[in-house]
Amino acid sequence: MKRNLLLLLLVLCCIIHISAQKTPKAIYVIADGIPADLIMKLPMPNLRAVSKEGGFVKAFVGGEKNGYSQSPTISAVGYNSLLTGAWVNKHNVWDNDIKEPNYNYWNIFRFFKTQYPGKKTAIFSAWLDNRTKLIGSDAKAAGNLQPDYHFDGLELDTISYPHDTLGNYFYPIDNAVIDTAAAVIKRNAPDLSWVYLEYTDEMGHRYGNGKQLTNAVLILDKQIGRLWKAIQYRQKNFKEEWQIYITTDHGREENGYHHGGQSTRERTTWIATNAKGLNRYFFSHQSGIVDIMPSIAKFLKIKIPENQLMEIDGVSLTGKLSAINLKAILKNDVINLTWKAQQKEGIAKLWLATTNNFKTGGKDEYKLIKQLPVANGKTSIDVKNYPSDFYKLVLEMPYNYLNTWIVLKK
Repeated sequence: MKRNLLLLLLVLCCIIHISAQKTPKAIYVIADGIPADLIMKLPMPNLRAVSKEGGFVKAFVGGEKNGYSQSPTISAVGYNSLLTGAWVNKHNVWDNDIKEPNYNYWNIFRFFKTQYPGKKTAIFSAWLDNRTKLIGSDAKAAGNLQPDYHFDGLELDTISYPHDTLGNYFYPIDNAVIDTAAAVIKRNAPDLSWVYLEYTDEMGHRYGNGKQLTNAVLILDKQIGRLWKAIQYRQKNFKEEWQIYITTDHGREENGYHHGGQSTRERTTWIATNAKGLNRYFFSHQSGIVDIMPSIAKFLKIKIPENQLMEIDGVSLTGKLSAINLKAILKNDVINLTWKAQQKEGIAKLWLATTNNFKTGGKDEYKLIKQLPVANGKTSIDVKNYPSDFYKLVLEMPYNYLNTWIVLKK
């Protein structure tokens, strides 16, 4: 009798737990071309309301400065670094022409739809290429991945949005994008969404630092408020937990007009989020745009296959991390590696490959070189027996992977 009663109680507890679970929903916003120093000095009540539930920090774009992953601080480059969690040396989007994206590095939408084909995705964007070329709805190599909801390409609609010489037509376009996004979220609640806003970047290009750019950023905050209100409505009225990341794709030159280079202001960005469980790495001001993708993947419970996980440059901004900042230097046939331990328990497995077959859809032959405590924070490899002008190194640890390359010839 007691055994049956205990079994019944266990079943009831399981039912209660399952019924209490909330459906995770994720959305990220790219507000184009807003340098961190500008957004941090302005009153941004809606951005701060979001951040109050999670956090706000400076971040960076541009990969490793002067290193193999250095990435132009250009819009589409930044978008795709967020989408794939990888820098330009992998995803191969070098500018806004998006000529030859390397779709072997999957984006977050493709991972999500492959694992959860019945769930819904959405994109709301002035720029059509975000969907057709980056997400890949018009690209067979990307799986012709068509979002379930899309509202985009408004820059091409010169009837509804007549183009003026001052660039003001981007303002009503962004309003249409944000209002449609808010309406679809409130009504349909897609599981994974991307919102892209362009007005701020256009004001920077035309006017540089000054009242036009400042006013555009203040307008952005009001637009974020409308989106945030829709998210709050869903969380209040439905069994859903929403996670939002708001960021920018690059900073600007000192005069505010342009971007693309590697100056500190061009590389320095920011991230605002309501995410719970943000880790020490997030608050260290070392995080990059590539870290948003694995953070969303973790929240949405996306299981990324190991061979693809070993290629992702970002790490999650929430939960435990074993280590960050893997660096490798080759000197006299010895590779010296260092990393910064975050959770010191556990063993790290060090893998080495001298091929990059993944780039063309193949498989790299990794060798397990050694196992050592994560807490060590450093090790070395004698590579006399592995002569090459290219080394790919992966550190596999209990809570995350890190990877780095040594490239001797370009």
